[in-house]
Amino acid sequence: MKTIYTKLTYLFVIVSTLFISCDDGFEEENTNPDASNQVDPEYMFTKAIYDALNNSTGTVYEFGAGGFVQHFATYLEVPGLGDKYLYISGSYPYAFFNGAYLDAINEIDKIIYATEGAEGLSNQNAIAQIWKVYTYHRLTDLYGMVPYTEATTAFSEANYSPVYDTQEAIYMDMLNTLQSASGSLDANQPSFGNGDLIYNGNVDQWSRFANSLMLRLAMRLTKVNPTLAEEWAQKAISAGIIAEPSNNAIIDYPGGQVINSNPIAFQLRNNNYSESNQGSSNTEGGKFADTFISYLKENNDPRLSSFAAVWINGSQKTDPELQQGMPNGLVNRPENFPGLSEPNLNTLLSLNSSLMVLGSAEMNLLLAEASARGWTSGDAQSYYLEGIRDAMNSLEGLYGNEAAVSEEEINTYIASQSLTGSLEEQMETIHTQFWVSVFPDEIEVYSNWRRTGYPELTPVNVTGNLTGGTIPRRLTYPPSEISVNTENYEAAVSQQGLDLFTTRVWWDVEQ
Repeated sequence: MKTIYTKLTYLFVIVSTLFISCDDGFEEENTNPDASNQVDPEYMFTKAIYDALNNSTGTVYEFGAGGFVQHFATYLEVPGLGDKYLYISGSYPYAFFNGAYLDAINEIDKIIYATEGAEGLSNQNAIAQIWKVYTYHRLTDLYGMVPYTEATTAFSEANYSPVYDTQEAIYMDMLNTLQSASGSLDANQPSFGNGDLIYNGNVDQWSRFANSLMLRLAMRLTKVNPTLAEEWAQKAISAGIIAEPSNNAIIDYPGGQVINSNPIAFQLRNNNYSESNQGSSNTEGGKFADTFISYLKENNDPRLSSFAAVWINGSQKTDPELQQGMPNGLVNRPENFPGLSEPNLNTLLSLNSSLMVLGSAEMNLLLAEASARGWTSGDAQSYYLEGIRDAMNSLEGLYGNEAAVSEEEINTYIASQSLTGSLEEQMETIHTQFWVSVFPDEIEVYSNWRRTGYPELTPVNVTGNLTGGTIPRRLTYPPSEISVNTENYEAAVSQQGLDLFTTRVWWDVEQ
């Protein structure tokens, strides 16, 4: 079995010493008869899915990436990393790093180790490999260089100081892994069953998921290596991606216990938007950002009522004319704070709402870009409009009837949309729409914004900010890496650049 590399280092040494020094028979007497020392791949896969998606959804989604892309705002300093580019205290810059290794990465590697070469488990191994790429690509996109090839070798190889792999090497391995895993899936072989919360073991859908993730990663390379981006984008498209909503990767949450609740809804309710606050005493001073709300209002986007609400006389109102966002960069509570827009508790923050992991709206928008670049056949405008339609149609299924956008509203909005002009003008149109349509997947929206520069956002320049008044380009490593894995941390910083919010990751080439 493999395990996490640094958090359990000292515990491992202490426990090992105790076992050596104790009397014979201690291990037998103190073995839990109800615990298993064997990995159950299906059970572990359920946990790996939950943990990958439940990682720092408040810290990153609202207070980090969600603020960077100006979906959210806060007037307070402590949670002001995304809003004001300040880091006062807490774990905002590195919570995702710690959470990824401790849970999801550790778990998915155990599944891969347990199923590697095992008879009848080839599909489980391939699906686990695909999910490992999904888990890692979010991590490396937020931080750049991270431990990858040696990340979970503490138990198997007693390696407590894993090297940091370059992001270029990680990306190439992820792309190759997706291609290999997708190609190895066999519908005639057993797969996961109920333990697969996304596709219930359907290998055709997992193949499309892998190819769609391949397209996402391929497009990430357009600035750093457009030739390679085109090559992998064409591989992904030809292999078959999630182009139809019927193949969307979605997790349903029944609500109730924490683990059964939509993780974004749970964390945002707990941190800021509880019903008891009624918009006036939000713990972290958060609201929707003026940039986001103003864009939706000015463009008559029918999704405004699905996402946003204001508190009036003890209830949330979704009328578009009532919605108003809070400017980013405030250092004092605005007088009209109680009446500003925040997420709708009955839709976006419903605990039993579903979560879009990867869907056709995003894929069609990326196809629109690929077509505009001449990388694939099909009409860019048609892909673009289909992306909008899929995004709007998905809201009812994700968030319930109250979030539904009518066919008439969709058609009216689409009639106002066109994809024309130069490639750069089309890029702005496509990826401004991406900024709305992929919300609330803030990690992906933030990564796509860094790649494309769209929508054009005006940064704030609050006194004491850490970036010179520019939107951060990455998150910073945890203090534990500096103290425990010092040599490899320093090697990574030496190669990638200083451990600052302004240092760009490999694919985020300045242009």
